[in-house]
Amino acid sequence: MANTSSPLRPSSHWTGWGQWLALITMTVDHLTRYVLPAGWDLSWAGSSIGRIAFPLFAAMVAWHGLFNTRNPLRYSRRILIIGLVAQVPYMLMPRASDALILNVCFTLASGLALGTLVRQGWQHYQQQTLGLGWLMLGTAVGVTLWYLLGFWVEYGHNGLLLIPLLMFAMHALNQAGPRFQSRLWAGLAAFPVLWIAGQMNASDMAKSFTVATCVAVLILAAGASRQITAVPVVMPRRLWLAWYPGHFALIALWLLISGHAAI
Repeated sequence: MANTSSPLRPSSHWTGWGQWLALITMTVDHLTRYVLPAGWDLSWAGSSIGRIAFPLFAAMVAWHGLFNTRNPLRYSRRILIIGLVAQVPYMLMPRASDALILNVCFTLASGLALGTLVRQGWQHYQQQTLGLGWLMLGTAVGVTLWYLLGFWVEYGHNGLLLIPLLMFAMHALNQAGPRFQSRLWAGLAAFPVLWIAGQMNASDMAKSFTVATCVAVLILAAGASRQITAVPVVMPRRLWLAWYPGHFALIALWLLISGHAAI
């Protein structure tokens, strides 16, 4: 659906390619982490290929929430439903801590909701339909929710910030005009995304792949998306919606059979 708030709505052809790449890299990460024997020593795959998945998912969510939907909060709820379906098999994955962690769909849905509410609040303030007091109160509530939720979701506080910062940077880059001041502002708007991306992983290899993925999508937002052609094989919608919970269910079944499930 068209987004009436953006007069310069960019091409979204790249997201068709992004869907295939995100599912492939995510699956590689999870197979090497949970299924394939540790003796194969494929941890490098998770620290390289696997680090593309989350920033790519976040970028597509931010892009669609910003440019391609009239109701980003409803879009957020759809992602949350996928997360709810996937949570049980996700909890069967072996991990270092026994603490309850909500899967990445909760991170994506919450990040989109936070980014959307911040954007809408600022727009209402600029239109003088929202007072400064209410804006500050909403900001305080949002920061509190971000802080509390960050302890419970995958990728934590940094992961929750990635989508709002991507939305901010993508908007600035997409709207940047030919004037130097406009381009300088757009470049500065991209810096927080890259800084947060660099904080999300421990190893230098993982950091580099995460940051590089964010750089690529920001270049697309700056105008390169016009050069991307449509993907020749469109991912079926049912496959896109079912893959995340479905592949976790299959991995959980394998772990139960092999006696390695976290139960």
